[in-house]
Amino acid sequence: MKPKLLLATAIVTALVVSAQAQDLPKHHFKVLIQDSPTPHVKLLEAPLWNEWIPAASKGQVTGDAAPYDQVGIPDDAVLRLLKLGAFDFASFDIAKVAGDDPKFEGCDLSGLTLTFEDARKGCDAWRETVDKLMQQKWNAKLLAIGTAPPQALWCATEVKTFDDLKGKKLRVYTKTMVDFTQGIGAAPVNIAFREVVTALQNKVVDCAVTGTAVGNVAGWTEVTKYLMPISLGWAINVHVVNLNTWKKLDPKMQAFLEGEYKKFEDKFWQTMKYLDADAANCNVGKQPCKNGKLASMIMVPVADADQQRFKKLVQETVVKGWLKRAGADVAKEWNATVGRALGMEASQ
Repeated sequence: MKPKLLLATAIVTALVVSAQAQDLPKHHFKVLIQDSPTPHVKLLEAPLWNEWIPAASKGQVTGDAAPYDQVGIPDDAVLRLLKLGAFDFASFDIAKVAGDDPKFEGCDLSGLTLTFEDARKGCDAWRETVDKLMQQKWNAKLLAIGTAPPQALWCATEVKTFDDLKGKKLRVYTKTMVDFTQGIGAAPVNIAFREVVTALQNKVVDCAVTGTAVGNVAGWTEVTKYLMPISLGWAINVHVVNLNTWKKLDPKMQAFLEGEYKKFEDKFWQTMKYLDADAANCNVGKQPCKNGKLASMIMVPVADADQQRFKKLVQETVVKGWLKRAGADVAKEWNATVGRALGMEASQ
């Protein structure tokens, strides 16, 4: 294609996009996003409503993006508030609402996936289930699925293999992590995130689970020395809209928001993969380290001898434990979706 024709095509495309944005009706939404210190909130969630959507809509679509911690809303209240229409849009860690329905965490079982690619593959397969659950029980529609960096194991005492975790007290925050912890012979302890540093300092726990990037910025590198960068979960988060709000929107507005959230989801996974790689450098004191603090953690990779053992533990302990909570009838649905995508079969 000739340069002049390329330029003309680009101009026409820009004019069409601009015209479509200007055709949108004017809307201002109430949006609830996750805790403000969280890296993905700073890098993605806050900019989505403060910058991205207003710019893409030429100022026609705006929103007040309120983080949980700034408005005093606990994790377990988000779904109920959204269902009641207190907010139009919301995002939350899917594992934090698994108490309302264990089916939510079907693609974020502890140790189920060890790479970003597999985590996304599994959650893409479980997307329809989550959306159906949202619409039928919570008056909400699923718009996007995101992630955090892998939820790794941070230890104050020396660990070299899974055997070294036996008898240790591990801070976890989901039921599926409890299953994993008990499966390796450790003792699960439920401690709020803001209290973990003190708990590690006072030896209330030996190790604790959080993301590779979050632990760095939260100061865990100052109270731990050993980092096992396996994924005991991904803190998979979902972005949803109140169904009453959605149904009132003009079809053009619905198409616009679905399109922007699709781009947002792609950017989310790309950014978190980059953030994890950056955190890997930061945690061992290596440059480049752009989003965290240089530290001197000792990395403890999963030994080859533990790899098969790890997979067996996930299949026989974690998946089975989840099915007991979610219901035996879920196994067939899981096998046809997540299980098929990941090459694993669930059975009770």
